Amino acid sequence: MIRKKSRREESLDHAELARLLPAPGDPHLSLDRHLLLEEHLMSEIQPAAPAPAPTRRPARRVLLIGVPVTAAALAGTFAFTALTGSGGSDPATATPPPVEAPVVRIEPGSTAQLASTVEHIAAAASARKTPEPGPGQYIYIKSEVSYLSVSHTDTDKSKAWVQPLHIREVWNSPDGKQGWLDEPGYKPKGGITLDSDVENSLNGPSYDYLKTLPTDPDALLKKIYKETEGQGNSPDQEAFATVGDLLREQLAPAKLNAALYRAAAKIPGVVVVEHANDAAGREGIALAHVDEKSGDRSEWIFDPKTYAYLGSRAVQVKQAYGIKPGTVLECAAVLERAVVDAQKQRPGAQGTGA
Repeated sequence: MIRKKSRREESLDHAELARLLPAPGDPHLSLDRHLLLEEHLMSEIQPAAPAPAPTRRPARRVLLIGVPVTAAALAGTFAFTALTGSGGSDPATATPPPVEAPVVRIEPGSTAQLASTVEHIAAAASARKTPEPGPGQYIYIKSEVSYLSVSHTDTDKSKAWVQPLHIREVWNSPDGKQGWLDEPGYKPKGGITLDSDVENSLNGPSYDYLKTLPTDPDALLKKIYKETEGQGNSPDQEAFATVGDLLREQLAPAKLNAALYRAAAKIPGVVVVEHANDAAGREGIALAHVDEKSGDRSEWIFDPKTYAYLGSRAVQVKQAYGIKPGTVLECAAVLERAVVDAQKQRPGAQGTGA
């Protein structure tokens, strides 16, 4: 979800360099997308400034997904990266340059096996033992991820650019008030705090909040639609995306996990995609939904034998914003999900695996 922010004044150095660059074309962006692009560019040219703590829930498609970027803007980003090193003078902490987004064959989805597939997934979730985090403990999620950087440049509208696959680790306390994020190359060395006093909601749920949600699929879905009303490109897409966000970097009680899957199956437009790969290259079966406005399909990927959640992927299925069909806009693979005894601690002798 993109929040509107006040437009910040451009620094003198940025303005001076901008005068040396070719004049940008007219990308016809909405105000929200202009502000999002501006925020990304400012973060590139001001590496010394402390990184703002992200929302508790990873911002959906936060990294300029579906945003056409002019050649001048991209040149400015690369120019400032070259001048500042983006992540500092240490090559180990510099932000890696984007790479060309992979393009895959689009496999059609079907509702023929939807009911049975969801029941398999829900039954497996109900039977899976989920650790209960206690006071002072943290929920640890380790993922391999890649998100879109820019959709295209004016000089080459046939390619989209994404982050190279990299590791992302998150620690969250059960009440959601303390947390830590370590994402080398994309956050300051050592990570950043996720501490927050913001009240929990579906847009930023803690484990304690998730325990309060109804486990009846109909009641759960009704609550999701009500609390996300007016967000996203459509009510159905926002509901699907909200459930997906709850699966990605959080630990949910087994009964709620099962209810989330059964609720998702009731969202109009949800289909089964029989073959999909997560960021780690693991092939699975997916539950998917197409955003009709942006033209991309969100996919939740599950092990085809155990029906355990593997990760997620977003694939462009309709031409939009200059992005050609088959382009993988983002992908993620959950590598570890556990409860540990301290912030920044990784699973081991004192952690309980999930």
